[in-house]
Amino acid sequence: MSLDTVVEDIRDEARARAEDIRAEGETRAEEIVSAAEEDADDIEESAEREVEREIEQLREQRLSSAKLEAKQQRLEARRDVLGDVREAVEDELATLEGDDREDLTRELLDAASVEFEAGDDVSVYGRDEDADLLESILSDGEYADYEYAGSYDCLGGVVVESEGSRVRVNNTFDSVLEDVWEENLREISNRLFEQ
Repeated sequence: MSLDTVVEDIRDEARARAEDIRAEGETRAEEIVSAAEEDADDIEESAEREVEREIEQLREQRLSSAKLEAKQQRLEARRDVLGDVREAVEDELATLEGDDREDLTRELLDAASVEFEAGDDVSVYGRDEDADLLESILSDGEYADYEYAGSYDCLGGVVVESEGSRVRVNNTFDSVLEDVWEENLREISNRLFEQ
């Protein structure tokens, strides 16, 4: 074997080895590129899912916020309507005239009088505009120990008190309306806002 043959064999072996290394490198590079592409696809899919989740979450938050705002606006509108209805009732009571006003005032005075004993000096207060009406009612003999004592800021009705018994009864239209309103607010609301 000559030296040239040995050199040529070593060169062939080196070339074969280099070819094997290059083939292994290409295979390894392809594996790395393939793994990197799979990782990139996984990362992209994960990022898309995360973005979709965040979009859905944001959409739900905005929808929930919009529903809450709409509900608050509805409740505010209902409060306004109930306030208007209450105001209209108060106006009706304040402008009630004639026999209706007298009958209601007498009923409220009668209801208050059960709290007082015969012989008590009883003071009766009422709306300025009802002074003549109250004096007329008190002068008819049924209320001998009762005296009109002055004005009381109200829609009508009476406030009756006695120093001796230390009792004060508020039977004004306002107090009756307040009781009726509170007791029936749900029903009033249901009738106004039937759904």
